[in-house]
Amino acid sequence: MRAAHQASLADDRGEFAWSGRRFRTTAEDLERIWAMLPAGTDPSTVTVIMEPTRNAWVPLAAWFRRRGAAVVIVPPERSADLRAYYSKHTKSDRLDSRILARLPLLHPEGLHTEQGLGPGDPLRRSVKLRSTLVRRLTATLARLDALLEILGPGWHAALGSDLANKTPLKFLAAGYACPHTVRRLGRGRLARFLHRHSRGAWTEAKAEELLATAAATLRLWGEDLDYPDLADDIAIEARLALALTQEIKELDERIAVLFARADPDGILQSVPGIGPILGAQILGRLGDPSRFTSLAGVRAFSGLVPRLDSSGINGHHNGLTKSGDACLREALFMAAEHARRSDPSLAAKYHRLMVTQGKHHNSALCHVATTLLTRIAAYWRRGEHYTLHDTNGRPVDATQAKAIIAERYTVSAELRTARRTTHARPGTGRRSKESQRAPSTGPSTHHATAQPA
Repeated sequence: MRAAHQASLADDRGEFAWSGRRFRTTAEDLERIWAMLPAGTDPSTVTVIMEPTRNAWVPLAAWFRRRGAAVVIVPPERSADLRAYYSKHTKSDRLDSRILARLPLLHPEGLHTEQGLGPGDPLRRSVKLRSTLVRRLTATLARLDALLEILGPGWHAALGSDLANKTPLKFLAAGYACPHTVRRLGRGRLARFLHRHSRGAWTEAKAEELLATAAATLRLWGEDLDYPDLADDIAIEARLALALTQEIKELDERIAVLFARADPDGILQSVPGIGPILGAQILGRLGDPSRFTSLAGVRAFSGLVPRLDSSGINGHHNGLTKSGDACLREALFMAAEHARRSDPSLAAKYHRLMVTQGKHHNSALCHVATTLLTRIAAYWRRGEHYTLHDTNGRPVDATQAKAIIAERYTVSAELRTARRTTHARPGTGRRSKESQRAPSTGPSTHHATAQPA
């Protein structure tokens, strides 16, 4: 990313005017490259084709767009396949630039002009950052839960099952996971600490419960455990969880402002199952749905479409391509889980996939998510709010929709749980340490032979 770029210039017949010219991401080098165009070239006829290398392409795309050129971003997998066709055993920046320069002749239908700023767009960047922070918070809380298990089961009962609440996090961040420290505090000071940080929700009864939990830990472990050292580890995880929670809260406020600016008419929030957070994540990662030439292009961009393997009279669909944005698929999957409970048409599709076709719960939700994305793009293009319809196409309100779903399209919890279960391949597990593919150590039982006396 810190090395020089290489550019090649080809005309409309694929003939090279020059190739392999090096330049860096500076205004001076870009001016020099632009000056190497043939005299009298109309900027609107220039197409700049780039392979995205991390975020290095963003300032280049913005600079060339200001000059009037069209900018096309080509997926690295596509350019790699074309390079392998030209030279299977050679990979160089010069060869890549020559292939990209000839791409309008090789694959003209695959050229899509890039209008946005990519990672430079604040909404796109913010929703991705929020998704990353949420995953970090989840991992931190899981580690915190595991450390509390060392002290004993009573701590989970005393602090509550949801460690994401600020009160237990502040309690643990103060180093009070040490039972000796809790006993030294006493009921009075501990009750005042809990009352202040919980805003009156935790009273002296909670302080007595924590004191009892600390005493139970001392009886369980005695002096075999280094309590202060474990409390320090727990405090670190709790402080990290508090910091991440605060960052997510502030980021939510910034995303709300950006989302209101991007969707002033509230089209996405009219979709069932989509609120400010999921709506911002979908719009931020999808971009303007109007930029796609078809609704099939929107579905393909998400990666929620199956692979097709067809030849002659044989053909079958494999798993999802997952070639699109993972953050977008995450938001659509969660939105589909809520939308199927509010929209009768989506509920009917989910019910048919689960009950009639025997699909896995996740597979059925992916089908619903694809349909939901198609509808979002269609309503966005028309500039209309989402409307609920029954399976016959008649408009219904939210109350009628839920009544229809409850009457006709409710999937039992037992079936949904069974469909959630994934059958793993037989192999070495915790219950059986014997490998299923290991050779037998005993004599063969299939072709037994008589042994001499």
